[in-house]
Amino acid sequence: MSDIRLEREFPVTQKRLFEVLTTQSHIVQWWGHDGWIMIEEQLDFSRTGPWFADMRSEEGNRFKLSGQVTRVSPHDIIGFTWGWHDEEDQRGPESHVTFTIAETAKGARLVVDHRELVSDDIAAQHERGWGGPLSRLERLLSIETKN
Repeated sequence: MSDIRLEREFPVTQKRLFEVLTTQSHIVQWWGHDGWIMIEEQLDFSRTGPWFADMRSEEGNRFKLSGQVTRVSPHDIIGFTWGWHDEEDQRGPESHVTFTIAETAKGARLVVDHRELVSDDIAAQHERGWGGPLSRLERLLSIETKN
């Protein structure tokens, strides 16, 4: 099993970052990658329970994943399970993600811990993969602070 850890700082309050990470209307603005289209989703990380996202890339590839929100501690922790689906919609191996949010001198820090990935190769793919959504989150929050 392999784990990854990513950190980003944002120029918003801890409370605002938590809101953007947990509220469905905000999540759909940063989840996924540029050019991807959300086909169907249930992305509400403000409460425990099931979640899923079904997306298409610009090339027409389907990316579906799902899990359970297992922990919500306002305004500092969100925990959820994560599993990709294959072409037959069968859910693959499960891993665990924790978002930890902390106040900083310049705003708020997000730490993404993605644990129990099945191999170092899969962990490296996820580390690259988180780059897209985190960049979109950064753009969304920087636009907010400019307005």
